[in-house]
Amino acid sequence: MNTSQNGKNTDSSGRDSRGRQSRREFLAMLGGGMVASLHTAYSTPSKLSPAVNADRGPLHFLSLTDVARLVESREISPVELTQMMLDRIDAKDSRLHSYTTVMADQALAAARAAEGEIQSGGYRGPLHGVPIAVKDLCYTKGVRTMGGLKVLSDFVPEFDATVVSKLEAAGAVLLGKLNLTEGAMAGYHRDFDIPVNPWGEELWAGMSSSGPGVATAAGLCFASLGTDTGGSIRFPAMANGIVGLKPTYGRVSRYGVLPLAESLDHVGPMTRSVRDAAIILEAIAGFDPNDPTSLKDPVPNMLEELGQGIKGVRIGFDRVFALDGVEPGLAAAIETAVESLERLGAEIVDVKVPDVIEVQSAWVFICAAEAVESHRANYPARADEYGAYFHDFLDFGADLSEEDLEYMRGVRTEFTNKFTALLSNVDAVAIPASVDVPFALSQQAQYGSMPDFGTAVAESTKSRGIGTEFTYPLDFAGTPGLALPCGFSDEGLPYTMQLAGSHLSEAMLCRIGHAYEESTEWHRRHPPV
Repeated sequence: MNTSQNGKNTDSSGRDSRGRQSRREFLAMLGGGMVASLHTAYSTPSKLSPAVNADRGPLHFLSLTDVARLVESREISPVELTQMMLDRIDAKDSRLHSYTTVMADQALAAARAAEGEIQSGGYRGPLHGVPIAVKDLCYTKGVRTMGGLKVLSDFVPEFDATVVSKLEAAGAVLLGKLNLTEGAMAGYHRDFDIPVNPWGEELWAGMSSSGPGVATAAGLCFASLGTDTGGSIRFPAMANGIVGLKPTYGRVSRYGVLPLAESLDHVGPMTRSVRDAAIILEAIAGFDPNDPTSLKDPVPNMLEELGQGIKGVRIGFDRVFALDGVEPGLAAAIETAVESLERLGAEIVDVKVPDVIEVQSAWVFICAAEAVESHRANYPARADEYGAYFHDFLDFGADLSEEDLEYMRGVRTEFTNKFTALLSNVDAVAIPASVDVPFALSQQAQYGSMPDFGTAVAESTKSRGIGTEFTYPLDFAGTPGLALPCGFSDEGLPYTMQLAGSHLSEAMLCRIGHAYEESTEWHRRHPPV
């Protein structure tokens, strides 16, 4: 195995495209959004040009849906496509630090297998032969899984996480493992690089799924998997201007995924379009006997509902909750997005979101206590190997009394009952995914203690904070949320809207999000990488 580390790929026996003679200009132009057909079967793989037409942009920024069509029609070879992405990672990720492990040999072997299957008529579906990546919380057999933790820097699992197995069963090509905060909380360990937001080097890249957010936005994979305990799919989606879908709790198995807080953790897709998120979710969802929290409910045909439009769909909107205290440009973009949904046929319904003030404290208490349990094997025995922020967080959790936790669990139950009652009366609720645009945050603060981090965020956001009032409620209630771009600031930074839905409403959320995307172009804008 010739797996490279820290975003620096090494040459392998399969990586020889640089020395091969190119055939006639492949993908030199896309006519009417379609590639001119070259062959019905692949010739010897050659170096793939990333050029495409002005409407769609470079090949590496195509949606998973669009590139899958090219793979299915044999207009792009999975081997060429994978090699192109590995070359792009090699060229760009030394600055962006989104990958912690690049699996070059494994990726090319999977691409060759996919290519042979497709040539033989064994096309499996829209993930077949398409390069993706996963957050480095997901177990990968024979490839280290570190979770941003020094104490796990040498951990090599003996099996794949269920979500990894499901992606491979769908024919996806796994490019590698993506960087994250330490233990999937907010701060980083100094032994690990901090992913760089492709919209601006000084900007926060989001919470723990920062690597997936950066890699997906920067065109270093066609989709990725993140995890969300308190907003860690939706915050990086916001920060990097992409789509993030936090599913219903239990919709996706967490077997083989390093835990932060067992009752709050979710695994979900991070993509460049809502349709892509629907494709990934359908592939990874479903009951898993290895995860007792996974749901036995059938997985819906996610794509079947996308084209049904949203005429008559009821979307709740609490203007005070969604707009007060939110950065003015973002607030205006959310209002405009809601108006767009109404023009598309949705019925906008006034609603009142339950008070979330105690929810934010309760989340911290419950998450910290469960994190201590998750790290029982190494904390406190190896406490000195933890970074500043996560060390503080675990210390806080260890000091909590059962009386404190019992009260906070009561807060969670009471809020969840009220919130799910609200969601049951509408098809979705439109809220922000954060209170601000991506904001500046120094590496020093992200490597620092909990107080250091909190002070820096308060200063950068003018005390608005990160916006956990819009993310914690959905993790507490275990209900799904879809974050998607809804505009850009005057400075060219992405605005993001969130659609919150009732239990198992992912198909409806994607239907609404897709209708909105079809009427806008926000998701087609990419950072200058």
